[in-house]
Amino acid sequence: MKEILVVDDSAVIRKIARRILEGLRFRTSEASDGREALDACAAAMPDAILLDWNMPVMDGFEFLRSLRKLPGGAKPKVVFCTTENDVSQIARAMHAGADEYIMKPFDRQIVRSKLEEIGLV
Repeated sequence: MKEILVVDDSAVIRKIARRILEGLRFRTSEASDGREALDACAAAMPDAILLDWNMPVMDGFEFLRSLRKLPGGAKPKVVFCTTENDVSQIARAMHAGADEYIMKPFDRQIVRSKLEEIGLV
């Protein structure tokens, strides 16, 4: 079973994502900011990360840049999740190492589709 780390400062978004991902047969873990997520990845690298872009402490961009520098940090597929629809923000995330993106709000169909596109489903 593949492991996905859900990183979002909103407990509601983490709960919704967990429910969707567990329904797709993924093990899930959670982090409420980029610093917490980086610590989790250093302890046990997940197969994928669903990553919020705008968070306190360490935002998604800074997290992603730091993740890719960790041993094994190139391995996880990263799907960044945002309310930003600015093409330059999406390009910035993809350039930083994101594999795909999802606009909020999202549902099971959207998550499944994006995970299929990056080969996790």
